[in-house]
Amino acid sequence: MIFDPQAQALNEAIRSVNPHVFNLLSDRGKAIYFPKHGILSQTADAKGKKFNATIGTALEDNGSPMVLGSLGSLLNLKDRESFSYAPSFGRPEIRKIWKDLLYKKNPSLKSISFSSPVVTCALTHGLSMAGYLFVNEGDVVISPDLFWENYNLIFNHAYSGILQKFPTFVDNSRFNTAGLREKIRESGIGKKIVILNFPNNPTGYTITVEEAREIKEILVEAANDGNEIVVFIDDAYFGLVFENGILQESIFSLLADAHERILAVKFDGPTKEDYVWGFRVGFVTFGTKLNSAALYSAIESKMAGAIRGNISNASNLAQTLLLEAYASPSYDEEKAQRYSILKRRYQKIRQLLESRTEYSRYFSPLPFNSGYFMCVRVKSGDAEKVRKVLLEKYDTGIIALGDVIRIAFSATPYDAIEQMFDNIFKACRECAC
Repeated sequence: MIFDPQAQALNEAIRSVNPHVFNLLSDRGKAIYFPKHGILSQTADAKGKKFNATIGTALEDNGSPMVLGSLGSLLNLKDRESFSYAPSFGRPEIRKIWKDLLYKKNPSLKSISFSSPVVTCALTHGLSMAGYLFVNEGDVVISPDLFWENYNLIFNHAYSGILQKFPTFVDNSRFNTAGLREKIRESGIGKKIVILNFPNNPTGYTITVEEAREIKEILVEAANDGNEIVVFIDDAYFGLVFENGILQESIFSLLADAHERILAVKFDGPTKEDYVWGFRVGFVTFGTKLNSAALYSAIESKMAGAIRGNISNASNLAQTLLLEAYASPSYDEEKAQRYSILKRRYQKIRQLLESRTEYSRYFSPLPFNSGYFMCVRVKSGDAEKVRKVLLEKYDTGIIALGDVIRIAFSATPYDAIEQMFDNIFKACRECAC
């Protein structure tokens, strides 16, 4: 394949520092680059000039962006530039603030070198762009068998990867680290793609500190054997942890400098952390043991190039609003209040499951300790039939996944939780074989 000289320069910047990271790139990933010449560079050259007819935005005669009064009046923003395009990398201010927040939320990262976050159109887009950079047709993506269904759409249908799954839990009590090791070993030595999601969607499970250490040991062991591994870390629900003894930081903290043959890729953002689902702002951050500023800059440029050729850039307005929120003195307190609401609902479900022993005749909970969701496994009958009975007879909606029911307590008022579980119990009893 013949690469553009700009792609060649990025490839050499990566390969000269850590050839294993270069080897992990897909054919698309090796070919992509962020264009430093052409329209973007010529626009940058003209910045600050008296007459600037380069960029495709409309300006008033005074040089400010044209804004419809019906829209501008809705926003109490000093900076009308939020109506303009954001950079494909994301606004520099929010990239810096988010990296600072990563250090704050993950103290173990203090001594670790990792990239600056690149802004995406939330996590789905970030995962898709990672598929662009790292997944070739036929590449295997290793995942627990309880996973967010978008992984199928992204890695399988969009990039023709193959999702290979292992059972998520052992004895319905702990994460199946042995299953992860077995799946990695299954296809011999080579390129490995692993995806981890904690708190997990759909189960609401976050690994314990010990399980996190085991996962790191398994991946390092595989890297020592000669495998080159990219680990996608889906941190969509990061921070919503409701028990002691489980991992409080992202597993990115353990993997970002675990081995020169391991590239950790963290996907996170304010969608769930800051309760702004419609803002569609996310971040992608890279970490590996053998690194340099030049290597991280090159990977960031490849990610920005993929974004440039996909959606151009994420919402500038949403980034501006988030910057305002992060500067607010009440931000931490407001987050703590919302967290306490979710934790109280979680604790109510725990209390119900312990006290209502009759539930166990028809369903059993899967391990859960965090996030937005919890799941129960239907013991007899079909979860889809239960779902329909709940809709038709009990005015209740849940998600059916095979023999598993996913319950979003994030969307269920505290006072409705007991009635909802009673409805599920009745529907399961009616549908039992």
